[in-house]
Amino acid sequence: MSSVHRLKTPLTVDDLEKLKAGDKVLLSGIVYTARDAAHKRLVELLKRGKDLPFDIRGQVIYYVGPAPAPPGKPIGSAGPTTSYRMDPYTPILLDAGLKGMIGKGPRGKEVIESMVKNKAVYFAAIGGAAVVIAKAVKKSEVIAYEDLGPEAIRRMEVEDLPVFVANDIYGNDIYKMGVERYKID
Repeated sequence: MSSVHRLKTPLTVDDLEKLKAGDKVLLSGIVYTARDAAHKRLVELLKRGKDLPFDIRGQVIYYVGPAPAPPGKPIGSAGPTTSYRMDPYTPILLDAGLKGMIGKGPRGKEVIESMVKNKAVYFAAIGGAAVVIAKAVKKSEVIAYEDLGPEAIRRMEVEDLPVFVANDIYGNDIYKMGVERYKID
């Protein structure tokens, strides 16, 4: 039976050492949003030796392009996007200090190896729970790349954002574990 962990960003290695693939997490604090176009720009900045629009060390990036905020709400529906599109950029961001990512679907081998090397985790969010996830967002503001519209980088304050550990710092992968669990010999 997996346990439930309450974590607050920024994440530390001590926080992540306690997590195992399959664990439930309620995440609070600041989470940044970015999808592939923003990731490309972030990596280009790093390759040119420039500063990122936020301090990435210990932070979590949520792969989401949220819907517009309804009146009185900080954000609209905020379901995760497919994560493999960020795989070409992720190892560079992990090397820069990123400690967590939130999305849906499995990650590639190079990303998993980079998570182990950098002691970082990948959290899975449930795509059909976009409205529930949005309720965990208390504040949201665009901080970079406004020209990308819903894919701009946002700084979101979240409280008890529900996620699962898909990949832990030990190389365990919930997607592979699930297949093995139900495999017929």
